[in-house]
Amino acid sequence: MWPVVKSVLAALLGVQNNQKRQEDFNSGRPAAYIVTGVVITLLFILVLIVLATLAAR
Repeated sequence: MWPVVKSVLAALLGVQNNQKRQEDFNSGRPAAYIVTGVVITLLFILVLIVLATLAAR
């Protein structure tokens, strides 16, 4: 699962190279990338909400 997380984080940050992106598309496991992307995005939003709440105090 760690390679999927690393790949999703690299893609979200925009630093993933084309070769790695092609490997991900050819891996045949799109559900793992989709679920990981959604979870990481939700965690990011949660962190932003917590930081905004703390900053507003």
